[in-house]
Amino acid sequence: MRLISYLSNPARFLRVSRFATPISGWLALVLLGIGLALALFISPPAEEHGEAVRIMYVHVPAAWCAMASYSGIAIASLVSFVWRHSLADSVARSLALPGTAFTFLALVTGSLWGRPAWGTWWQWDGRMTSVLVLLFIYIGYMAIWNITTDRRLASRLAAILAMVGALNLPIIKFSVNWWNTLHQPATISEPGAPGLPPELLMPLLFMTLGYTLLLAWFALRGTEAELAELKRHRAAQSKPATVMLEDISS
Repeated sequence: MRLISYLSNPARFLRVSRFATPISGWLALVLLGIGLALALFISPPAEEHGEAVRIMYVHVPAAWCAMASYSGIAIASLVSFVWRHSLADSVARSLALPGTAFTFLALVTGSLWGRPAWGTWWQWDGRMTSVLVLLFIYIGYMAIWNITTDRRLASRLAAILAMVGALNLPIIKFSVNWWNTLHQPATISEPGAPGLPPELLMPLLFMTLGYTLLLAWFALRGTEAELAELKRHRAAQSKPATVMLEDISS
């Protein structure tokens, strides 16, 4: 909590981000490079899915980052809605575009995986449908910010949508347990899960860590850009008032 309180000041956040942004970017490149080498050239085909298992190394991290991005948006939106903190809006907005991209990538790679694994490109089961709903929520969130000219109103409307949309996250997570679905239950994230062989698990872990750091890089760069734009907007608003005072005094 102390770290969050410290970073809630835009000036302090920018000081930290100047170091954190390049570090997260370079680490993401290194981990993704290692992960891709392991996934494409070193890890063996799976017994059940053959070479198609390599789609997993893109699909699973993309789905993880799609949900992580939206979780960040929902938390930042709650902070913005309750405490009216502009930095929280900037953080939430910076996560929206990469979150949308990761969600779209998860849907596309899931469809590519589904064809050889289940014999169909698409099935309206709980997991696929709820992830598609997540994509629409992302698009709606960004549309509110782009269409609404009043920043305060946009902040309130977008925060409400983000918080309500967070109800979709547990549906995505537990849909394979609640309903009959083509998706298999969790392989490594739940107690008692069967797990993956090390030769399949290692590239997946490298890719997931690389994706996560790439998401952090996008979030940091996006927040920096949002703060710079907000600063320009406030300067533009204060300039006419300054000119009027100068005219009156003259």
